[in-house]
Amino acid sequence: MSEESVRGRASRGNASGTPSIVDRLRSEPNARIPFSVEFSPPRDAAAEARLWRAVREFEQLAPAFVSMTYGAGGSTRDRTVRVTGQIAEETTLLPVAHLTAVSHSVDELRSMVGSYADRGITNILVLRGDPPGDPLGDWEKHPDGVEYAEELVRLVRDLGDFHVGVASFPEGHHRADDLEQDTRCLVGKLRAGAEYSITQMFFDVDDYLRLRDRVSAYDAEQGAKPIIPEIMPITSLRSVRRMLELSGTTLPSSLDEKFTRAAGSGHEEDRAAVREVGIELATNIGERLISEGAPGLHFITLNFARATREVLCNLGLAPARV
Repeated sequence: MSEESVRGRASRGNASGTPSIVDRLRSEPNARIPFSVEFSPPRDAAAEARLWRAVREFEQLAPAFVSMTYGAGGSTRDRTVRVTGQIAEETTLLPVAHLTAVSHSVDELRSMVGSYADRGITNILVLRGDPPGDPLGDWEKHPDGVEYAEELVRLVRDLGDFHVGVASFPEGHHRADDLEQDTRCLVGKLRAGAEYSITQMFFDVDDYLRLRDRVSAYDAEQGAKPIIPEIMPITSLRSVRRMLELSGTTLPSSLDEKFTRAAGSGHEEDRAAVREVGIELATNIGERLISEGAPGLHFITLNFARATREVLCNLGLAPARV
């Protein structure tokens, strides 16, 4: 697919005045910190029905934007494009589409960006992505693809009037040699044209604050761009441990002990007790981030609305159910 073709499609998508994520963050009333939510592509019809129930419930709460993840190695590519397009066309929500470099040639990446542009989607979150099968395994560049997320940022920006975000890592990316290298990589992506970043989930707010300080110290101009913290209300200890294992993130030992006690020693964890601790933790994290001037709060929902809504209610960002 030619660059000219994608540029034309992007221009048509922007003709409707689709706002950027930075614009949307800035448009929130001063009395309310903006929030956003992350969805995942459904794997079957039942999961898709559940996703749409969550989409409609969040639509009533008016998030600043919603994002749709992208399977490792492009495993959910077609479904991601379809569902993200439906959200853009059939709801009042502003969708952000994920795009990863894993297993894709440059031509395929251009085609993906063009497919998003056809649906009026011009906000894209660019990620290098994890290898299929073993997310912590060796990363291999597609022979005709790109090596780093910074290159993917430039590719998308060169294709037209797209608004690009990237990932950031409060604890440092697990492939980075140290925090200094991790900071250089993030600043490189921002200098390449990314307008903001969304962090990987974390459980120690000080890690987020140190990330923010590192970026500002390295490059004050890029440090002024929003770093949106990601929060996951934990409702299952088994599930979150698996997610942490695959992402290279850690749960502080004191929190792990607290959740372990809540889960109990039975064959099945006490989900209600774990959930109670998880909602309290997410609320406390949100309160601290708001007090520290975070530009917004981004919630991992796993395509369920209830837990995130409870946290939003606790933070005064959503009305309580009648």
